[in-house]
Amino acid sequence: MTDIPLDLGPQARIVARLAGAVTDEQLADRTPCPDYEVRHLLGHLTGLAVAFRDAARKDLGGTTDTDPTSAVPDIGPGWRRELDEALDGLAEAWRDPRAWTGTTRAGGVDLPGGVAGAVAVDELLVHGWDLARATGRDYAPDPAALAASHAFLRAAAEESGGAGNGIFGPVVPVPSDSPLLDRTVALSGRDPGWTRPDGMPSARP
Repeated sequence: MTDIPLDLGPQARIVARLAGAVTDEQLADRTPCPDYEVRHLLGHLTGLAVAFRDAARKDLGGTTDTDPTSAVPDIGPGWRRELDEALDGLAEAWRDPRAWTGTTRAGGVDLPGGVAGAVAVDELLVHGWDLARATGRDYAPDPAALAASHAFLRAAAEESGGAGNGIFGPVVPVPSDSPLLDRTVALSGRDPGWTRPDGMPSARP
């Protein structure tokens, strides 16, 4: 089988473990995403996993055409099983070399397959950090996913022509010698020093 640029499986499993540790009492907690509680972040993860699974399969339709900003996502009673299955399906779909070729669609936007794969990796990486911070968990992302996400976000920021903007908002300045995860999170428009509003310490990577 032809090699693929990156196996999404390791990072998807990390996100699945973080989600599996979420308690019902944490579902209403705030997250680094200003408009999201933990339940909304979990709903978003489920939706994006399904959308990028179908994008990899070139199975275009409702799941790939929906703008993720059109409504605040949420979860239902079976969210744990649904998210696990969606993450497994996402990882498996992107193990097919054909997923990384041609053109596909996600979030209602037509994208080259390779770009869609890079976005999927970045979504798993950054939202994994969001979930870990919101629930006070340690976060050690897959090194390959971290490197890919950093490269993707850095390129997007550089394409802004020095305006200090990334694809998800203004880049947060951090020291150049900061850990790679902090620099990646900052490129996504998040403050690497974000802590939970309840004053409880968020675990550091």
